[in-house]
Amino acid sequence: MKTSDISEGHNFIKDIVSTDVQSGKTSKVVTRFPPEPNGYLHIGHAKSICLNFGIAFEYGGTCHLRFDDTNPTREAQEYIDAIIADVQWLGFDWGDNLYYASDYFEQLCQWADHLIQTEKAYVDDLNADEIREHRGTLTTPGSNSPYRERTIEENTKLFERMKAGECKEGEHVLRAKIDMSSGNINLRDPVIYRIMHSNHPRTGDTWHIYPTYDFAHGQSDSLEDISHSICTLEFEDHRPLYEWFLNNLPVPSQPHQYEFARLALTHTVLSKRVLTRLVEENVVNGWDDPRMPTLAGLRRRGFPPKAIRDFTKRIGVSKRDSLVEVAMLEHCVRETLNQTTPRYLAVLRPLKVIIDNYPEGQTEHLEALNNPNDASSGRRQLPFAREIVIEQDDFLEDPPKKFFRLAPGKEVRLRYAYLITCREIIKNASGEIVEIHCTYDPETKGGNAPDGRKVKGTLHWVAAEFAHHAEVRLFEHLFDDEEPDLTNELRDAINPKSQQVLQDCMLEPALAQLEIGTSVQFERLGYFCRDLDATKDADVWNRTISLRDSWAKKSEPKN
Repeated sequence: MKTSDISEGHNFIKDIVSTDVQSGKTSKVVTRFPPEPNGYLHIGHAKSICLNFGIAFEYGGTCHLRFDDTNPTREAQEYIDAIIADVQWLGFDWGDNLYYASDYFEQLCQWADHLIQTEKAYVDDLNADEIREHRGTLTTPGSNSPYRERTIEENTKLFERMKAGECKEGEHVLRAKIDMSSGNINLRDPVIYRIMHSNHPRTGDTWHIYPTYDFAHGQSDSLEDISHSICTLEFEDHRPLYEWFLNNLPVPSQPHQYEFARLALTHTVLSKRVLTRLVEENVVNGWDDPRMPTLAGLRRRGFPPKAIRDFTKRIGVSKRDSLVEVAMLEHCVRETLNQTTPRYLAVLRPLKVIIDNYPEGQTEHLEALNNPNDASSGRRQLPFAREIVIEQDDFLEDPPKKFFRLAPGKEVRLRYAYLITCREIIKNASGEIVEIHCTYDPETKGGNAPDGRKVKGTLHWVAAEFAHHAEVRLFEHLFDDEEPDLTNELRDAINPKSQQVLQDCMLEPALAQLEIGTSVQFERLGYFCRDLDATKDADVWNRTISLRDSWAKKSEPKN
């Protein structure tokens, strides 16, 4: 199923929270966003961020940012810093409510010991493969470990040795003692602690054992008095385990877990494993490559955070998996940028135009609108001279019937300037057009003819003498296919046109003064953002998105 409605979508989680608040079941709404710092956040995480922070804000509650830092072999401070920056960039603030699962390591360890003392946990010597064999399948029950009936004293002593760092990795694990015949495999004596002699980003080498996500998750929620623990749908089968721990430990509160369908986008892969491969195999240029669906990549490309927030609101929250068209996200981006970005002129593939009857050496400044949708944005001055450049695609020597741009003998309008007519074409030895000679009508300043003659074509341009030269990077979907097939070589699925780099583009001079990250519209070409690679001597711009909006047309009501 594809989502095809751009109105605000239904949010069943909000319905639950609303009912809980109205009934008095919940006195204060407290949610959390708990990422593992083992990579960069992506557009799928944005859905969860907006959901958790949005609900907390709407009901006057709080949302915590909590790092699930329970696996030091995969986590790094780089990812922690990036996640904090991304959540802030999206427009959310957790105030003083920044937490880490590692904050609770001592308490979690005490609770693990509590399970041992109540004969609900045991130290197992089976290795990972043997545990998997004993677990059984979806259709066959598991079998007990031969170490399951160790005494409390034996388990206590072994667990203390694990904590002290006296055991090798893989030598022992601590497992909850639940039910090896349970129909839910997650309840078949899950591992709750494993040995890892790795340096932790926050605790260093203090700990030699680390809790699993399943063990740390619910107890962390309880310690923070979370009212609604909102997870993606793959954790639905883990909810009985979540509740088992809460019911069998002396926790301070009883949070409840709710699950929703995670985001799936056409032409996009959101698997952290695959995204990591893209980076590590140098298929892309890092986590913030503008083609990546990471929030860092989208930010670098020029996606406004408001557009992402609007997108997550429109797709809604449900329990049913759906494939959302990326065009809907792009529509939200265009919608936001159209209202907020100033307009400028830029020529990406320049073709020289000489206006023969314009006085040599003369320069004048023309008025241009900064944003026709925002009267308060004002106007700016554009330099105009005898030699200008236009887009190569805006000229054809032998045009088809409905070609309304420049051609031999044809008159067109220069945006904010004059009407010009093509008189002569200059070609090089290879027969390529390198220069166009035109005449202008000095009575048409501003683009209108006093005699009322109609001109259909309007072209953007830049005065060659004053042009600001830059590299411009054009981006398309990273994956060709709507639903990428990654069963074969990863590089084979990549769209070869996902990035095109144009050199020596010519921009109006005002663009040289804008800061890194500034978003603008290049008239007739799309929305662009000044890239991090830009320097004083070598400017770089990224195309955020083109002007064409297939989604808006598709979603128009039919007569």
